[in-house]
This record gives sequence, C-alpha cells and structure tokens, in this order.
Amino acid sequence: MNYKWQKICESATELENLFLLSKIQTMQVFGTRVCVVKTAEGVYAFRDKCPHNGAALSMGFFNEKEEIVCPLHRYPFDVKTGKATAGMALCLDTFPLKIQDDGVFVGMKKSWWES
Repeated sequence: MNYKWQKICESATELENLFLLSKIQTMQVFGTRVCVVKTAEGVYAFRDKCPHNGAALSMGFFNEKEEIVCPLHRYPFDVKTGKATAGMALCLDTFPLKIQDDGVFVGMKKSWWES
C-alpha cells in the first residue's frame, strides 16, 4: 500500500510529552481532521468522524477499556483496530504512525491519481 506521510512531531520524546494519556488531540493531516491519542499500549490516529452518523469523535470520551466513545450515540470503537466494539459493524478510518530519527509521522493512503 502506498502512503503519504505528514510529520506531527519532531521526535518520539516530543510525542511522549505532547500527548497526555487518553486525551484526544486533533490536527489536520493532508486536509483531513485527525484525532491522535496516547493509550497505555501506544499512540493511535483515526479520522475525527464517527462512521455511523458523522459526529466529531474529538467531542467524545475514552471509557475504561480505552475505547473512543462517540458523543452522539455512544458507540465505542477500538482505537487500535478501528472496529466497533458494540452497536454496529462500521469501522473507524485509522491511520498508521511511524517513529523515525527525523520525526513522528501519520500516514494516509495515496489516492489512485497520486500513485
């Protein structure tokens, strides 16, 4: 799969310091509003849009299972896989993160015309 990558932090240390545990932060990545969150298991990125009804997930919250819960209908999603854990079968759009010597990057699939 071809990805385009956008830098979100200068280093892994900056990533660790900027993102608080289970606190949602949003940013624009290639014109798409993306949520980035740090959990006990890692850092994850996903589209700031519930696949069910389009609500902003950044307005939601994390439950005790470290799932993002939609503010509109309370559907929970696993931030690692994007899969709904109750209520429906739709999945979040998740984005890979990579940590390199020159920074931390979020990846998005290239469109067919960008390949």
